[in-house]
Amino acid sequence: MNRRNFILTSSAALAASSLKAADESKLTDCHVYLGENPFRKLGAENRDEFIQALSKRGVTDAWTGAFEGLLRRDVASVNLSLAQACQGTMLRPCGTINLALPDWQEDVRRCAEDHGMRIIRLHPNYHAYDLKSPSFRDLLALSVKHHLLVQVVVQMEDERTQNPLVRAAPVDLQPLPGILQEMKEARVMLLNANAAMLLRHVQTCPNLWLDFAMIEGVGGVENLLKTWPLERLVFGSFTPVFYWESARLKMQESALTPAQHMAVQWQNAASLLA
Repeated sequence: MNRRNFILTSSAALAASSLKAADESKLTDCHVYLGENPFRKLGAENRDEFIQALSKRGVTDAWTGAFEGLLRRDVASVNLSLAQACQGTMLRPCGTINLALPDWQEDVRRCAEDHGMRIIRLHPNYHAYDLKSPSFRDLLALSVKHHLLVQVVVQMEDERTQNPLVRAAPVDLQPLPGILQEMKEARVMLLNANAAMLLRHVQTCPNLWLDFAMIEGVGGVENLLKTWPLERLVFGSFTPVFYWESARLKMQESALTPAQHMAVQWQNAASLLA
């Protein structure tokens, strides 16, 4: 090998090694919240401190909803504030859409066109509608038109710990498979679904992704991947409601190959927004 070929080969190997290291260091957290939780202080009130805490843990991209979207009726101002707070940061805003409010279609348009959002987040149980509502089908059709990923939050916390005046049962997922079989172009991600819900209702959905924030048990992620497609599972911590480290431990305690690890850690999320 002459000197020129040696330098070119060495440079290529170094570049490939650097790219691999960069890929392994990426971490997309698809489920975080910013702002003031209506029931207790959780540590996401200060944007800069929240970003610093996520960065310290290795997060490079955080899909961020607004706590204020749970109960406030002025969704437009909630989404505007969130978009401004996330601008120029690692936080990727997920606009709140409340299908129980009038003119929610305009909120979808604002999220997509005015704020440049790629993701919208629904809380059907807090907003008092279910997935059988015709509005949900209409929302999915609009999401296809605007190329939006729809996140459906199945539950925010265990019913036993909720404020007695604000009870919100988990979202009934039973209608979802039939709807998604009809609307194959729609892309839906479930947040905070547990293993029992998945086995009962959505195991056969072809265009459904999920995070593992509420998948419990030893080796929970590893066990889930025995029945759930690898390419449709993403990293979701549900921070600051949950300790972020619990999500990291779920990955560490599961026997995953490097390829599986990177797929869950960032590749599956990246492909959704490609």
